[in-house]
Amino acid sequence: EDGSATAELALLLMLEGARRVAAGDAAIRAGGFQGGIAPGFTLRGKTLGLIGLGRLGSRVAGYGRALGMTVLAWSPNLTAERAAAAGAQYSDKDDLLAAADVVSLHMVLAPATQGIVGAREIALLRPGAVLVNTSRGPLVEEAALLAAVREGRIVAALDVFDREPLPLDHPLRRAPNTILSPHLGYCVRENFTVFYRQSIENVLAF
Repeated sequence: EDGSATAELALLLMLEGARRVAAGDAAIRAGGFQGGIAPGFTLRGKTLGLIGLGRLGSRVAGYGRALGMTVLAWSPNLTAERAAAAGAQYSDKDDLLAAADVVSLHMVLAPATQGIVGAREIALLRPGAVLVNTSRGPLVEEAALLAAVREGRIVAALDVFDREPLPLDHPLRRAPNTILSPHLGYCVRENFTVFYRQSIENVLAF
């Protein structure tokens, strides 16, 4: 899997956070139309902040540039040279969070990265910023995220969660200012074709 599926889902969640199409779909199905749908914003001319600029982050950087966004990137070991090679500008983590209209996470979960976006980092986000997570739920402190969306300070577009499947009574299911996707990042026909073929080949080889 070359990461295309997850990177494209990150792009979808960026756009959804900016334009609220799912809310419009729900309104139409409930008998309404535009009423009650928060106005969106264009991504052109805005700033995309990437936390992690590996294979997936680099793909998303390309999408951001194609949309006319300024692309900033940070990770613990990222250099300005490597960022430039991926089409992004290296930024200090705090500066990135304060400047970005959309922040997308592309980090591996490890002890050093768990909670890498916590209450302090979320407080740095500008009002109305969209936080996209297609990597792993525990990269973001869940309690701080819940507080921010409930207060209407940010929008969270999430494909991953601390516990999966998300429990029926989980507060995120009822939280405002959220877009929730059931870990669909890798779920495309191309990946499943390879996955199931390799599964059968492994059983036969065994």
